[in-house]
Amino acid sequence: MSNTITIPKRPSREFVSEILEIDSWKKIEPLFSDLVNRKIESVLELEKWMLDRSELEAVLEEDMAWRYIKMNIDTTDKDLSERFHFWIKEISPKMAPYSHRLNIKLVENKFLNELDTDKYKIYLRGVKKSIEIFREENIPLFTKMEAKQQEYGSISAKMSIEVDGKKLTMQKASQLLKDTNRKKREKIFNKISERRLEDRDILDTLYDELISLRQQIARNAGFENYRDYMFSALGRFDYTATDCYSFHDAIQEEIVPIVTSFEKERKDKLGFSNYKAWDTSVDVDGNDALKPFNGGDVLTDRTIECFRKLRPYFGECLATMKEMEYLDLESKDGKAPGGFMYPLYEIGVPFIYMNAVGSQRDVVTMVHEGGHAVHSFLSRDLKLTEFKSTPSEVAELASMSMELLSMKNWDIFYDNKEELKRAKQEQLEKVLEGLPWIAAIDKFQHWIYTTDHTAEERRKQWLEISSQLGNQIIDWSGQEESLVNQWQKQLHLYEVPFYYIEYGMAQLGAIAMWREYILKGEDALDNYMQALKLGYTKSISEIYETAGIKFDFSVEYVKELAEFIKDQLSKLER
Repeated sequence: MSNTITIPKRPSREFVSEILEIDSWKKIEPLFSDLVNRKIESVLELEKWMLDRSELEAVLEEDMAWRYIKMNIDTTDKDLSERFHFWIKEISPKMAPYSHRLNIKLVENKFLNELDTDKYKIYLRGVKKSIEIFREENIPLFTKMEAKQQEYGSISAKMSIEVDGKKLTMQKASQLLKDTNRKKREKIFNKISERRLEDRDILDTLYDELISLRQQIARNAGFENYRDYMFSALGRFDYTATDCYSFHDAIQEEIVPIVTSFEKERKDKLGFSNYKAWDTSVDVDGNDALKPFNGGDVLTDRTIECFRKLRPYFGECLATMKEMEYLDLESKDGKAPGGFMYPLYEIGVPFIYMNAVGSQRDVVTMVHEGGHAVHSFLSRDLKLTEFKSTPSEVAELASMSMELLSMKNWDIFYDNKEELKRAKQEQLEKVLEGLPWIAAIDKFQHWIYTTDHTAEERRKQWLEISSQLGNQIIDWSGQEESLVNQWQKQLHLYEVPFYYIEYGMAQLGAIAMWREYILKGEDALDNYMQALKLGYTKSISEIYETAGIKFDFSVEYVKELAEFIKDQLSKLER
């Protein structure tokens, strides 16, 4: 990595004003009108029109992104919230019909067939699908839905508990579940659960409202339910709802028994006759929780070094973000929960947002979001904004692969070899342990949007799914309400519906990618980078193939990859 960081500059604009300030619709409507009314007399003019549209999209998406990021960093600042909601209420609804008209103008243009088919095929099929599902009457419903979705973050950000006279965020409090004092863990678990249960009815009502809005959007677009609508809206051309059910079954058949064996071994080592929910995170050998870093700056610097040792370019990406202050990593009061990498399509440098508290889980989150960031850098020079907007099955392959690839250099976080071994073992176990939860959340969503139900029936269905895909060893007696309320912790259900199974599919891909790296070394990293450079100019299957792996979630493939992880775990034990 070079000693001097070159800070990327925003490209010169050719269509949008360099000094555009978006404080009213009037400022941007003329740009849309220009695109709608412009005459296109050649294929070159068509491509110039597409580039101008792409530039406008990048400008608008980046402006909205900053509003979202800043609002999440401080949910108590009303001005930041109002700036974001201004966009949702005043800009997005007015953009939607213009975007639809531009899509139609594109597909009906007489020079369309002269475009490079290979270059634009994926983009154009997405445009055509957008035209199919667009309905004018859904615009105000989207506005209402987007505002409602943000309520979840505000409600969650206010949750905290008091421990020893100190107010702790839920993220910080959850760290205490690793404490070696069992009585303390039980007390903390119950405090967290009781605090979540305080908002159970509020979150149930919010979810009911969101379901109703989403189902109406689907019906307006001619779909039987929101699940089917979202498969079109998300552009799921490579698999079907039936394939998702096959994924659920494969995880239940092949992964749940392995995870159950992990948990049974934990229970036996701990020596508890009743293994409780507050026993799932503590170290079985009585060691204190891993502390790989202290503070966001240390996390940043160590991750940069970890990435640099894997590939200098990877470290350069994060170092650039550090220099530009495109990182906000530490948990604090008023900050919305979760973590994300937000692409900024005009400048081409993404932003990473986290709620770090000094845990090993934070290291995993950071290298995960760092993988997304590397992906964003690798695809930043693609011509169209839409080329850079990859489907989640590809985006999560980039990030989840980085979790495993980076393990080679986790000694940067741990001087102690035993702690390093613990961190790697925990990571490999969680790679498999996460799959049943992903399958459970996805299966739950399929049921939610294909079945009329009440909040009470929803709770019963969650219990049914948990009995199939949940932890089979935990004794929930006395904490039944916590079990039935588990699903409310999952932000995706509220804010980004049906965006979750992608994590499972990409996790399988990440295991395969790591296996390639172990077998082929630098050649595998070359393939990984080449795949990410494609953005969304190829199908999901083609991108996976470029990476040297398969887009496959059959029982046989799931079993093969699970056996590989088990083998790697056994090598750690030697």
